[in-house]
Amino acid sequence: MTALFALATSLLWGLADFGGGLLTRRLPALTVVVVSQCTAVVVLGAIVVATGGWHQADHRLWFAVAAGVVGPVAMLSFYKALALGPMGVVSPLGSLGVAVPVGVGLVLGERPGVLQFAGIAVAVAGVVMAGGPQFRGAPVQRQAIALTLLAAFGFGAVMALIAEASTTVTGLFLALFVQRVTNVAVGGAALYVSVKRGGDALPEGGFGVVRAALPALAFVGLADVAANGTYAMAARQGPVTVAAVLASLYPVVTALAARGVLKERLRGVQAAGAGIALVGTLLLAAG
Repeated sequence: MTALFALATSLLWGLADFGGGLLTRRLPALTVVVVSQCTAVVVLGAIVVATGGWHQADHRLWFAVAAGVVGPVAMLSFYKALALGPMGVVSPLGSLGVAVPVGVGLVLGERPGVLQFAGIAVAVAGVVMAGGPQFRGAPVQRQAIALTLLAAFGFGAVMALIAEASTTVTGLFLALFVQRVTNVAVGGAALYVSVKRGGDALPEGGFGVVRAALPALAFVGLADVAANGTYAMAARQGPVTVAAVLASLYPVVTALAARGVLKERLRGVQAAGAGIALVGTLLLAAG
């Protein structure tokens, strides 16, 4: 079950990243973050009310609040790093955030078997390669590297924090709701500051463009929150070290989605990385 939930997480995060990447070509990144998370807040709020999740409130919700603060910071850092580029360096470096939850699992006493350790090493190498790393070309700005590492740490921290936010399914709904409300608050504050400094909250076409994109924005928000939920379930069912690595295969999904929808050709290193990541997945599942 750990592998099943974690792989579902990869699928959902990969599709959410693909959708978010497409939307940021038409809409300001902050607007994408805030509006997509607002849709998740509405849906999760209804689920919490229907399931009585309010009764599960306890001190663990502070983990959800922390995840809600860290998440938007990590995402905006990643978008900024992608803008500075080159993407072939930034994208695979962003996947290194898996080291955070894996490290937490090891500190808490988890000791994967030899086969699982091998699977972790192989899968991480495959994920980095699937991002299409560039070994030659323009030099990378130090700011891009710093922002990417900040984003990677943030992504990994969110995975570790949300896994600790609840011990029950109804409590998980509440934790995800709190996380998304915090996301909206932090993202909204950042959007307000951006507008005050002369940034744009709306694209050239105005609110009509945002309204037309609402279904896609809702999909991104709901896929992202569903991924957080399936990851929390994966981390609860089995070793966090295994769940985190399998959940971090989402760059492979994003690359394949770009190939299928946008007809982007996979570079040789990306195709090899996808295959290597699959081998790592099989080793983890077998272990």
